[in-house]
This record gives sequence, structure tokens and C-alpha cells, in this order.
Amino acid sequence: MTHLSIRVLPLILLASSGLYAGAASSANETPRPENARQPQVITRPGSQASVKGPPEYFTGSVRVDPMFAAKDPAPYSGAMVTFEPGARSAWHTHPAGQYLVVTSGVGWTQEWGGSVAEIRAGDVIWCPPGVKHWHGAAPTTAMSHIALTGTLNGKNVEWMEKVSDEQYRK
Repeated sequence: MTHLSIRVLPLILLASSGLYAGAASSANETPRPENARQPQVITRPGSQASVKGPPEYFTGSVRVDPMFAAKDPAPYSGAMVTFEPGARSAWHTHPAGQYLVVTSGVGWTQEWGGSVAEIRAGDVIWCPPGVKHWHGAAPTTAMSHIALTGTLNGKNVEWMEKVSDEQYRK
């Protein structure tokens, strides 16, 4: 199986800043701790290219807008994912789990062996590590969510088979 971290994640990685804050300007200033030496980084909308969800991992029209890449000491990445009506991910798991924050529209999600659950703007979904699931838009309504995905040993997803039309309609 091909992994998102190998095929898609490089397309959505954020170029990290190598700048460091200068030393304290006076003897009266307390130096910052070693782990707080990097300044904040602001990434502007549109500064990273959107990518289409690859057909190996998605059914229908899906757009991924990268937000930030996983890096130490915060091993999780973020992306805004937009599913057009009827679009959905393939079945997959996350070794370190994933939060989904629905920002607009109506969608569906399902755990393997469970029922389809409707998700709406404002809902927060926790996908625990190793739980096989899918998520996407409802049949007649687009849905966008922010995906906050943990990374474990350099891996953030294990892609599996596509969700059939019969599974999607349940």
C-alpha cells in the first residue's frame, strides 16, 4: 500500500523558517529558554499550492490546502480538506490519530463495522490511532474540515481500499 506521507504529504509540507531570535539586548533581560529561540511563523492563505486529492485515495473531487507540516517537537500536520458533494476518502487508519474540525457544510464519517454518522460545521471528530474509517461530503452538500493528523515514526496514514458506493449509501 502507498502511504499519504510518501505520495501527498511532500506536496503539502510547509517550508519552515530557519530564523532565530537575537540574543538579549541588555544585561537586565532574561534570555529565553533554548527551546523558545525560534520566532513565531505566520503563513498567509494562498502561500502554498492547493493539491487535488489523488484518485488512489479519494472518490470524487477533493482539494487539499496545506496549513503546516509535522516537525519536532509538535509531530502533527494540518490541512484544510474540501470535499465536493459525494466525494470521500478511502478507508484508512492513522497511527497517531487524527482530529477533524468541520468548518462548513455537511459530511459523513464511518468506522469499519459501524454506522455512517452525519457531521456538520462546528463538529470535532477524534479518529483514534488504528481505527479504520473514512470521511467525506454528504451526497448533495459539500463539506470542508481541518485535519490535524499525528505522525508516528514518520508515518501519518495507512491507506486501504476505496469506499464502495454501497458502503457510502448505508
